[in-house]
Amino acid sequence: MKLAQPPAQEELDAIERVSRDELMAIQLERLQWTLHHAYENVPLYRQKFDQQGVHPSDCKDLSDLAKFPFTTKQDLRDCYPFGMFAVPRTEVVRVHASSGTTGKPTVVGYTRRDIDTWADVVARSIRAAGGRPGDIVHVAYGYGLFTGGLGAHYGAERLGCTVVPVSGGMTPRQVQLITDFRPSVIMVTPSYMLALLDEFEAQGLDPRESSLRVGIFGAEPWTEQMRTEIEDRFDLHAVDIYGLSEVMGPGVAQECAETKDGLHVWEDHFYPETVDPFTGEPADSGELVFTSLTKEALPIIRYRTRDLTRLLPGTARPAFRRMEKVTGRTDDMIILRGVNLFPTQIEELVLRIPGLSPHFQLHLTRPQRLDVLTVKVESRPGFEDRASASAQLAREVKDRVGLTVEVEIVEPETLERSMGKLKRVYDRRDN
Repeated sequence: MKLAQPPAQEELDAIERVSRDELMAIQLERLQWTLHHAYENVPLYRQKFDQQGVHPSDCKDLSDLAKFPFTTKQDLRDCYPFGMFAVPRTEVVRVHASSGTTGKPTVVGYTRRDIDTWADVVARSIRAAGGRPGDIVHVAYGYGLFTGGLGAHYGAERLGCTVVPVSGGMTPRQVQLITDFRPSVIMVTPSYMLALLDEFEAQGLDPRESSLRVGIFGAEPWTEQMRTEIEDRFDLHAVDIYGLSEVMGPGVAQECAETKDGLHVWEDHFYPETVDPFTGEPADSGELVFTSLTKEALPIIRYRTRDLTRLLPGTARPAFRRMEKVTGRTDDMIILRGVNLFPTQIEELVLRIPGLSPHFQLHLTRPQRLDVLTVKVESRPGFEDRASASAQLAREVKDRVGLTVEVEIVEPETLERSMGKLKRVYDRRDN
């Protein structure tokens, strides 16, 4: 596969070479500042801290953070639009927001220094993924209020790359630009990368002959089977990037190309915890919680991300802890007849069956009194033995997950393609 050598030590930021003890000292100093900044400037935090009987001065050690209250997405919605800002609105140089499909959008703001910090951590992430100054970076994340496109864009420019700001959609044109401009790095959701793969082949082009050598994929959970599918069909290295707008955007954590063993959290800016998603108590694996350490416009304290993962010691960047690939989200979890199921579990099983493509949907219905889950999945072009593949997938789900599901195999190019964040679950039950 086409991959640059791991970065030499002198290419890394100085902070990437510190010891764990040195990093923890930096974290504590920045955490204490953040807690004071939030308490003194955000009415919600003053109220929540006072109700819990804690004060920023109570934080003497990193472990003391557990005494402080959580922040949730609902808190940001309740403070819509600018109630969470800790600086005057005139110091906010940019605003981003979620789609708000399930309620009011969550609004986040950035000072000029916040934008610089964001560019720095994304640049660090691209370099960790194998990108280098001078590379052409094809950005197919959506631009606008979604943080993906502009976050990737500013980070690539900060690293010294040439940016092609394509955004999402217009898939045939994306393939043309990749063919003509010959970028070495692409930043996109993994599901849309599959759509690009299909378009390459539809145009009679061999994806393995493209110029791409690094794919940086984020904004949705994806599996090791998906990584293998993309790497084999494109002859590139597929690595994970993590972020969310409430904490900063893309660039909170990054998988390093030389190890591909989970995402190193840039802990000089973002402090991670994992808690039991039901009790909120500390847990070895569970729901990921983040506290910002350097954000000015919108400091975030113990934000419950709803993402499920586990924290591990650092490897390629020894001082920085790793988070495993996100296995799912608490709000994506399907509870069917008492069994918890995540879409990534189905993805893993689908990709084990040669005749099935990675394009699938999960449809929940309630035709009578019991809930029914139907897995709709596209066959690969030319595959005809759908009956045996359908039976095999149903059997795999039953054996490995413990659920009886219906399987419907459909023609290639039948299911809706995602241009941004992927939607896997369609709940059509009458509640």
